[in-house]
Amino acid sequence: MTSAPTLPAWFTARQQAAHARYLATPMPKRGDEAWRFSNIKQLDFRNFVRKSETSAETAAALVSRSEGMERTAAKFVFVNDTLVFSNSDLPAGVICMPLADALVTHPDLVAAHFMKQETRLGSAKFAAWHEASVSNGLFVHTGDNVEIEDAIEVHHWIGGANTLIFPHTLVVTGTNSKVRVIDIFRSEDDVSPGLAVAFNDLSAGPGSRLDYVAIQAFNESTRIIQINETSAARDANAKGFILNTGASWARNECLSRLEGPGSRSDMLSVSIPAREQEYDQRTYQHHVSEGTFSDLLHKNSLYDNSKTIFSGLIFVDLEAHHTDAYQTCRNLLMSDTCEANSMPGLEINADQVKCSHGSTSSQISDEEIFYLRARGISPVKARQLIARGFSVQVVERLDHADTEELVLRFMDEKFTHIAGAGE
Repeated sequence: MTSAPTLPAWFTARQQAAHARYLATPMPKRGDEAWRFSNIKQLDFRNFVRKSETSAETAAALVSRSEGMERTAAKFVFVNDTLVFSNSDLPAGVICMPLADALVTHPDLVAAHFMKQETRLGSAKFAAWHEASVSNGLFVHTGDNVEIEDAIEVHHWIGGANTLIFPHTLVVTGTNSKVRVIDIFRSEDDVSPGLAVAFNDLSAGPGSRLDYVAIQAFNESTRIIQINETSAARDANAKGFILNTGASWARNECLSRLEGPGSRSDMLSVSIPAREQEYDQRTYQHHVSEGTFSDLLHKNSLYDNSKTIFSGLIFVDLEAHHTDAYQTCRNLLMSDTCEANSMPGLEINADQVKCSHGSTSSQISDEEIFYLRARGISPVKARQLIARGFSVQVVERLDHADTEELVLRFMDEKFTHIAGAGE
C-alpha cells in the first residue's frame, strides 16, 4: 500500500493558521453591513460533513452525466472533491492538473498565487474555513505566449445527503496568453441537501486574456458560498461570468483587482431564482492602477417568492487616474411576491475618472404580453421568451459561441422547469 504524497510545509502551515483564524472569526450578524438584507439563518452549517468515498458505479454514472461542450481542451470530473475522470489535449508547457497533484509537483507555483488577496466582502470566516479544508480542485498555469482555443471544463458534483465540499480553481495566465475555464456545479439527485464553500484564484498576466465561467445548477436543497478573486496585470483582460439557476441559497462574492495600466475586467452574471430561492451577490471593482477599465452587468429574473441581493462597489485608488468603470444591475420581476434589493456604490479617490452605476427593477408590461399573445403564443411561453431575451444580452458578452450555447442550455432548462410548474 502506497502512502499519500506529502504536502508542502507552507501549505500545511497555512491550513493550520487558517483553521485558527476560522475559529477566532465571529459569524456574520444581522447588523453587519456586508450581510445587509441577507438571511443569516442560511449560515447554519452544523449538519454538513465531508464524504470522500464514492462507489465506482456512482462515479461512472456521474461521469456519463457530465455533458458540457462538444470540444474541450481538457475535462475534469470531481465527485465530493475526489477526481474521478480527466482527459486533456493541451499544448506543451501548459500545466493543467488537479490542485492536489500540483501541490506536490509544483508547490512553488501554487504558493505564488494561492489565496493572495484579502477577502473583504463579508465571508472572511468562510474563506478561512475553505483554506483550512481545501483538498482538491483545478490548477492551470499557461506559461507565456500560449493561446488555448477550446475551454477547460470542470464538473463538480455533490453526492449524498448533507455532504460538504470545498472546490478550488486556481488559474494563472502567462504573458500574452489566453485561456477559458468553465466550472459546472451540480447535485447527484434532486433532493439531498449539500453545501459547497468554493474559492477561485484567477491571475491574468500582462497582455493575457482569462475567461472564467461558473454555472451553478445545484438542486434546490443545496447551498453555496463562492468567493472569486481576480487580478489583472498590465493590458490584461479578465472576464468572469456566473449563472445561478440552482441551490436554495447562493452567496457570490467577486473581487476584481486591476493592477496594471490598460487592464480590463468584465464582471457578468445572470440569475434565475424561483420558488423560495435566494441569491446574494457582492462585488468589488478595485482600480489600483491608472488607465484601467471595468464593466459589471448583472441581470436577475425573479419568480414566485424568490429574492436577490446585489451590493457592489467601484473603488478607485489615489493614483488610479483615467479610470473608466461601470456597474449595472437590472431586475425583471416575474411575480408580485418576489424581492430584489440593489445597492450599487462608488468611492473615487483620483482625478479624471469616468465612473457610473445604476440599478433598475421592473415587471413585464402588458403590451409585451399582448404582442406575443396576438401571435398565438401562450402567456406562460410569452413570459419565458421575454425573460430569456432579457438575459441574453449578458450571455452574448461571453463572445464565444460554444460557451454561450452551453450557458443557454442551462438557462433554458430552468425556464422550462418554471414554465412547466406554471401551467
